[in-house]
This record gives sequence, structure tokens and C-alpha cells, in this order.
Amino acid sequence: MNRDLRNIHPNAKIGKNVTIAPFVTIEEDVVIGDNSEIKASACIQNGTRMGEGCKIFPGAIVGSIPQDLKYKGEDTILEIGNNVIIREYCTINIGTNASGKTVIGDNCLIMAYVHVAHDCIVGANSILANCVNLAGHIEIGEKSILGGMTAVHQFVRIGAHSMISGGSLVRKDVPPYIKAAREPLSYTGVNSIGLRRRGFSEDQIHNIQDIYRLLYVSGFNTSQAVEQIESTFAATAERDNILSFVRSADRGIIRGLRHLYGNRPNGSSSK
Repeated sequence: MNRDLRNIHPNAKIGKNVTIAPFVTIEEDVVIGDNSEIKASACIQNGTRMGEGCKIFPGAIVGSIPQDLKYKGEDTILEIGNNVIIREYCTINIGTNASGKTVIGDNCLIMAYVHVAHDCIVGANSILANCVNLAGHIEIGEKSILGGMTAVHQFVRIGAHSMISGGSLVRKDVPPYIKAAREPLSYTGVNSIGLRRRGFSEDQIHNIQDIYRLLYVSGFNTSQAVEQIESTFAATAERDNILSFVRSADRGIIRGLRHLYGNRPNGSSSK
């Protein structure tokens, strides 16, 4: 391999058929899987473990140390799955002692200027659009989409198959299968189009919609709604995922539009 114009540590473990452009820096404790491509001026730092078929675009800084004053140089990693795309000028940190690693799942698209902080987990097949910012210890379920310029508070969880509107501030947990928008961030419906594209049946989608009507529209508080869901709906993978997520939401879940419009029909306002 021609290493001219590149700063590649000889101990870095680089797989077969890896393309590395000029002005790339690859530090010693790095693993890069087969058939990956590292474009010009990217920097792959110690602790990075990258799968096969990944593409890292110019200016990305992958595996940098956490922006956390508690970090004292402990030996942690950034684990990147297969076929991950990391676009221009992203910054992705390794973990801290809290979990030991930051994780980006298979087939994720991380668009330009995204920041993923320490100890985050981004589930497989997720999309983080331009300028998304994740604080530390965030968990994002698989096949989720975060719109551009979304900012997520530390320790927040975002459920699988969810879709969050661009420019959102995410301060509470976002349950799976839903769309979220507005300020403060609120439930705006089930992500039915996304679910259909991913092979969910109409019966599954209708069941999810009925569960969220009970959770967000019925007038029950969260604890009451959870009890009603468990007693009313037959056990399914989707029902159990929702119940498990809501019960374990230490920060609480985002609210429904009822807190903006009350129980008035169609959200009409009173005079």
C-alpha cells in the first residue's frame, strides 16, 4: 500500500481492499474492515473498530476522546458496524468507563456535521440527518430517523422505527414506532408509512395505532394507560416493546398533543 501523503501507523489493522485517500490519519489502535473507503483528510483515532464496507468522508474525526471532564484516558472503544456511511466533518467519540464503548450499528447513515458523543448506541439502519447532535449515553433504536439539526439530551432513549422532525429538542424518551414533532416535542402519530416500508402488516400497524390512542389520547395518565394496554391488548412483540419501553423510561416519555389542545375535537381552539 502506498502510504505517501498519509499518516498511517504501521500497527493499525487494515483489511483487504481498503482505499485510503491522501492526508488521512490512522492511529495505532485502529481496526478497519475489508472493502472500506477512507476519503481525504479524515482522521481515524485510537479505539476505533470499524466493520466492512464502511465509507468515511472528508474531514470526519472518528474515535476522538470524549468531551467529558470525567474521562481520564481509560481504554475504551468506538464500535462501528458494517456498511456504515459517515459523511463530512462528523465527530464521533469513544466511550468512557460508564459503558466502555460507543456503538454505531450496521448500515447507518450519519450525515454531515453530526456529533455522536461518548457511550451512545445508534441502532442498525438508522439515519442521523445533517447537524444532529447527540449528548452522552443516548440510545437510539434500530431504523430510526432523526431530522436535521435535532439535539438530544444526555441519557435520552429513542425507540426503534421512530421518526423525529428536524430541528427538534429531545428532552424526554421517545417511544418506538411513532413520529414526534413540535415544541415541546410531542407525539404526532404512528410512523405508519415507515412501518409499511419495513414490512409491518396493516393489522400490526392498526394495533400499534390503537395502543398509542390509549396512551396519548384517552385521558389516562401514563401509569393508568400502561395498565389498560396490558389488560386490553393481546400480547404481541409490538405491544410488549411499547410497554417495556414506557415502563423503563426513567426520564419520562414525550407528551401527546392533548397537553396543547386538551380534549377538544380535532384540536380546535376555544374562544
